[in-house]
Amino acid sequence: MTSSVVSTICPFCGVGCGLDLKVQDNQVIAVEPIFHHPVSLGQLCVKGWNAAFGIDPGNRITTPLLRKIDTFHPISWDEALNHIANQFTDIISNDGPDALGVISCARATNEDNYAAQKFARCVLGTNNIDHCARICHSPTVAGLKQTLGSGAMTNSISDIDSADLLVVFGADPTENHTVLGGRIIKAKTNGAKLLVVDPRKTRLAELADVHLQLNAGTNIALINGLLNIIFSNNWEDTDFLASRCENQKEFVESLADYPATKVAEITGVAEELLDRAAYLYSHAQRAFLAYGMGITQFVSGTNNVIGISNLALSCGQIGRVGTGINPLRGQNNVQGACDMGCLPNVFPGYQPVSEPAVQEKFSSAWDCTVPTQPGLTSLGMAKTALGGKFKGLIVMGEDPVVTDPDQQLVQRAFRSLDLLVVCELTMTETAKMADIVLPVVSFAEKTGTFTNCERRVQLIQKAIPSFAESKSDWRILSELATRMGYKGMGWQGEEAIFDEMVRLTPLFSEMSYPKLIEYQGLQWPCDESHPDGTMLLHSTSFSTANGKGKLIPVRYVPPDEQPDDEYPLVLTTNRLHFHYGCGSMTRKSPLLERETPDGVLFINANDGESYNINNHEDVLVSSRRGEVSTRAVYSEQVPQGLVSMPYHFKEAPSNRLTNNAQDPVTKMPELKVCAVKIKPIKAGALPISEERL
Repeated sequence: MTSSVVSTICPFCGVGCGLDLKVQDNQVIAVEPIFHHPVSLGQLCVKGWNAAFGIDPGNRITTPLLRKIDTFHPISWDEALNHIANQFTDIISNDGPDALGVISCARATNEDNYAAQKFARCVLGTNNIDHCARICHSPTVAGLKQTLGSGAMTNSISDIDSADLLVVFGADPTENHTVLGGRIIKAKTNGAKLLVVDPRKTRLAELADVHLQLNAGTNIALINGLLNIIFSNNWEDTDFLASRCENQKEFVESLADYPATKVAEITGVAEELLDRAAYLYSHAQRAFLAYGMGITQFVSGTNNVIGISNLALSCGQIGRVGTGINPLRGQNNVQGACDMGCLPNVFPGYQPVSEPAVQEKFSSAWDCTVPTQPGLTSLGMAKTALGGKFKGLIVMGEDPVVTDPDQQLVQRAFRSLDLLVVCELTMTETAKMADIVLPVVSFAEKTGTFTNCERRVQLIQKAIPSFAESKSDWRILSELATRMGYKGMGWQGEEAIFDEMVRLTPLFSEMSYPKLIEYQGLQWPCDESHPDGTMLLHSTSFSTANGKGKLIPVRYVPPDEQPDDEYPLVLTTNRLHFHYGCGSMTRKSPLLERETPDGVLFINANDGESYNINNHEDVLVSSRRGEVSTRAVYSEQVPQGLVSMPYHFKEAPSNRLTNNAQDPVTKMPELKVCAVKIKPIKAGALPISEERL
């Protein structure tokens, strides 16, 4: 019997906690926290403690699979890769490179994601590369890029301890970022004030000094109202605005349209609460503002983020320890997937695909002619497939059938493809639709790096051998590239990929595997000016062309879909403490599955009585896009008129209901608001089957 302990990083949320894998006879038998880890400080959430179940061999895919009619048949790797290479080559010849694309994975390593975008650009010849940031934090990248010059968390998680005011806007870190949420609670216990902005009465809202329980989708009206109060009372930071910001006059003039009386009517928040919140934020010495998808997942997502930035700039709450604008990234490496260039408009390090000098740089380094026009987003690929002009797709470890909006549209799009290739651990709902399924290794079976929400790049280490015939994503793409005639992806290992990325990406130019080990991770930018990384952004200037923060007027736009007589309730989506993403990992844990075994609809008890729905009764939820049967649970968290569903459950997929109306800048779908109706159904009724779609 052989045993060992291997240190790595948790594969769940964007906090990036350190964990030790206890290995016996080449199997992970338990996990423990790393007690001196700089982020988690010896803590793990319940999902982290159950990480071993997510990679259990019980239902893992063991060999490449080829669909023949409605049945999957095992094939060899040579057969699988030759089939893909031949069909992709034919599509390029017949329909052009933009008929193909790649959806990379926010749970895969930086090395896997770097390989994915290089494969799309050099082998397929397209910028059609995207991933799940499209439906979570793409407005963060776009919005903060305009106002600050870079779209990432400005401060470090440890700054929570230094703040005297904590603002949580459109998020519940106790659910999905539990270790960070616990740190907020500890800071509150130690004397910090807590301001929560959320339509739901979350756990943090119950502890808050002020809870602004706004109507869903009224973020901009609320923020502009707060700013109107701040400037009317001369509570703004005049010195900061004068020295470090531009466009103040036009911006302040735009706030005149948002007097407190009007904002209270739009948002449902009392004027006295608006006044108190404006005073707290503007008078705090150090206000740490964190936000989540309650800001980004709207047709106004980019402008919501700009509004958050306007608030921080106006009060000088940025560029200092304990302050900042801090988006909470949902998946373990969604920050890294963005950093690596898995977006249709940027190369690694956010270098624009449209700039000739950048094109020349990457064409020369990669020995290929890179495409010059921005590619399709993930939802753009789906819609183009329905139009018959998009033919083939590789999906790496994502489950769009469960997580993307308008499930029926996604399913129709995938069925229309000539070739759908899915790289996965288990047979997800998306994998079930594939033409070819390729087995990939888990986080415990590979080496590489993850980047957490505070821009900290951390090394993960291989703890156990690859399961069955599974391979790393980057190795699959490398072998496929060779078969398609491109020789520039023949890396000898993960470190070689990382080193290539570092050479081409200024943000990471001083990083290396040995240095990541020495420092327990490094926060970018890590370059000649910051060789030991950067804990705090924008301390003296912003990353804009002139170094100034830009105040940009934004106007309130209502959600795309409003409740009416036919669909009288507003549906929003949420996460659960015991589950993660599409549930493919957490639902393998009997402990987590016991806590929340199936889908739920949270509903206010008064609404339940109005619609003759009892607590824990089966209900049918319908929107203009589809219907889902699930279980109603009375909850004081949701006010009357608002219901909420998690998206972890394939049996009750909330994305069958959600609206795919999009933010015009980032194509972010409005997942946080749609109109629905509900009615009770017979107890024990089965979920609506796919045959009825």
